[in-house]
Amino acid sequence: MPIIRVALDVPLSTLFDYVVEENTEVIFGQRVLVPFGRKQVLGVVMERAEQSDLSAARLKAVTQVLDDVPPLPQEMLTLLRFCSDYYHHPLGMTVLSALPARLRDTEPIKLKQALDYTLSAAGRALDIETLPKRRVVQQRILQALREAPMSGAQLRSLSPSAPAALKVLLEAGWVELVDRSQNPLSNSLPQAGERTETARHIFNGAHTLTPEQQQAVDAVTQQTGYACFLLHGITGSGKTEIYVHLMHEMLQRGGQVLLLVPEINLTPQLEHYFRSRFPDVELVSLHSGLADGERALNWLKAQSGAARIVLGTRLSVFTPLPKLSLILVDEEHDSSFKQQDGLRYSARDVAIFRANQRGVPIVLGSATPSLESWFNAKSGRYQLLQLKQRAVQPATLPVVRCMDISQLPLEEGMSQPLLAAIETCLQRQEQSLIFINRRGFAPVLMCTSCGWLSECKHCAGKLVLHQKDRSLRCHHCGAQQRVPHACPTCGDADLKPVGFGTQRLEESLQARFPQARILRVDRDSTRNKGAWNAMRKQIHDGAADILIGTQMLAKGHDFPNLTLVGVVSPDGALYSADFRASEKLFAQLTQVGGRAGRADKAGEVIVQTAFPNHPLFQALRAHDYEIWAQTLLAERQMAGFPPYVYQALLSAESQQESDAFNFLKQARSMALELHMPVEVYGVVPAAMPRRANHHRAQLLVQSDKRKALGEFLRVWKPGLDGLPAGKLRWVLDVDPMEF
Repeated sequence: MPIIRVALDVPLSTLFDYVVEENTEVIFGQRVLVPFGRKQVLGVVMERAEQSDLSAARLKAVTQVLDDVPPLPQEMLTLLRFCSDYYHHPLGMTVLSALPARLRDTEPIKLKQALDYTLSAAGRALDIETLPKRRVVQQRILQALREAPMSGAQLRSLSPSAPAALKVLLEAGWVELVDRSQNPLSNSLPQAGERTETARHIFNGAHTLTPEQQQAVDAVTQQTGYACFLLHGITGSGKTEIYVHLMHEMLQRGGQVLLLVPEINLTPQLEHYFRSRFPDVELVSLHSGLADGERALNWLKAQSGAARIVLGTRLSVFTPLPKLSLILVDEEHDSSFKQQDGLRYSARDVAIFRANQRGVPIVLGSATPSLESWFNAKSGRYQLLQLKQRAVQPATLPVVRCMDISQLPLEEGMSQPLLAAIETCLQRQEQSLIFINRRGFAPVLMCTSCGWLSECKHCAGKLVLHQKDRSLRCHHCGAQQRVPHACPTCGDADLKPVGFGTQRLEESLQARFPQARILRVDRDSTRNKGAWNAMRKQIHDGAADILIGTQMLAKGHDFPNLTLVGVVSPDGALYSADFRASEKLFAQLTQVGGRAGRADKAGEVIVQTAFPNHPLFQALRAHDYEIWAQTLLAERQMAGFPPYVYQALLSAESQQESDAFNFLKQARSMALELHMPVEVYGVVPAAMPRRANHHRAQLLVQSDKRKALGEFLRVWKPGLDGLPAGKLRWVLDVDPMEF
């Protein structure tokens, strides 16, 4: 009986051997049900074997071969093997984590009926010109359906009133519903080099490109084969417009486009925008906000080639795309592209490997590229494309002013110049945004008599005061308690909030400007489903005057009436233990500042800092990313930090501090005994040494050659797997972003 090797979702770096019936056809990448211990589990067939290390009597048979959906293509299996090898994560767990949750179930998948709208015979015979002129939406729908059948979602992107117009057209008998098939997989794909109906699409090319934008589009579309482009454009320079024109070109060639975005919050508005530009193209989004069934259906549409544009967060980098022609990574510098548990991959780096593997161009877009990408562009590994002008005329970059708070009195955390600027904005009926990257009312509660601070019992952090529900919460482990009436140490009732969070700023600004409509946007206020979409609509409709928010508001949003951005308490990052902190701060302040003055009104950014002459703020005032990147690269080279070295971080956590340290000390001794060309540092406590009652420590290993580090990890990792760990948890993170 033939032997197959199956990847299973278990923490072992091996494949498992099973036998299949002689007459059963099994394809690599196919999902199978197999017995494992006392359970039936789902696995993916990876390879065949001539023989097994197990005796024939011990080999179990595959229970069921699932043919409900097509197998994973060989290209995807190769990509997943690379990720398992590079990030030193078990192959089975790597392969299974790339599948949507619904495809990891042991039950075969049943898809809902997929219906499309199409013209009936009467609709095709109809002269659209004879319809009354006021029926604009009906005319638009009929015109679109002449090109190709469309889904309800595609038609809704033509107009908000499309559902009502569709109802009329269905009743008139001009439009009918057809079953796209029980399964999106039956869509036929264009063959290589063949121009088919799918290659023609409606393109709403409403925007004329600036010469800079056209140059960037030409550079990418004229590329044959793999190339990595870094698109460095100031905020508001029209990077999204370049993505649209590149998509148009690749769709005309019959290809598929993958667009990665860092956060789920950016997905709905981008989806709406791209649907309006490509009203008849099948576009799907993939992110954690979708129901399991919807996500699986979208994934299958992409795998079949039916979905031509795939828009998603980091996990969508593993979506099978038979006609992939272009990968776009928006805000490529964003740390959200790095997964922080399980397979700790960087979606940006995996996307680059994937583009190279497929031989297609990839574009990394950012106003503040990561230093690694900038270094690669400057050293010639990537091609640099630059946009130095704002796309919408006469929009200009906002004026940045730094207020020295060591010289200015503060009222509830805000300086007089900032308050005066908010007042002016209100008088002009323009919007202002106050940015503070700290939610809650105040970072800590303090007793004025004995100095007691609200510390978390389970972490080496403080409990944050949330005034609305009178609670103290830990933002690290989630612990929560009521605000005490008196100091737990000395009994004094005079407890004072120290520092500022979004809630405290909201309260003080409401008291200062009672007529203003204030909207707070943070993780607390957007917890309910649909809350953020409703808030965004409020902002666009001009139903909010002052926005107070965390980094949720910093990225990718276009609010035409927003002219002032105030930044409160940014200085913490200037003396952080994280060597990337100032790089992240510059990116954050550039992003949030870029929300101001994006239309015809001039914008202003006021930053409150105790260090106005710091090089970071000087570069920010000059809108000069290049000089700041140069400064940081010089520092990194002297200190021996990335991008001049490659790192791996071994972290351990345990309820007993000694267990974590002993494990890491043994790991360090083992590393030193290998005598390989890597630098092994000492064992140190983590930046947060205690979290959720677990003590945390870490060990850093680095090398100035990626290959040397990879070879070392390949030898070291099996030794780590063999160390007695007991109740201890440990993880190896290659190219770590957090320490």
